[in-house]
Amino acid sequence: MSLKAFHIIFVTISMLLAGAFGVWAIVKYRSNGDVGLLAAGVISGLLFVALGGYGRWFLRKLKNERYL
Repeated sequence: MSLKAFHIIFVTISMLLAGAFGVWAIVKYRSNGDVGLLAAGVISGLLFVALGGYGRWFLRKLKNERYL
């Protein structure tokens, strides 16, 4: 597996984890009302978006490189 393929997989998994954690934190905030959970959910959502932007930038930068 090339470094490019590993990087894409790693960024994708990181996005999924950030998104899932963000949703979990927002759901818990709605039931508990803890402001810390709201902050964690918002920060996770921002991280999800930032990772998506980074992933797109990375793919464009290395579009001529092979995956294997």
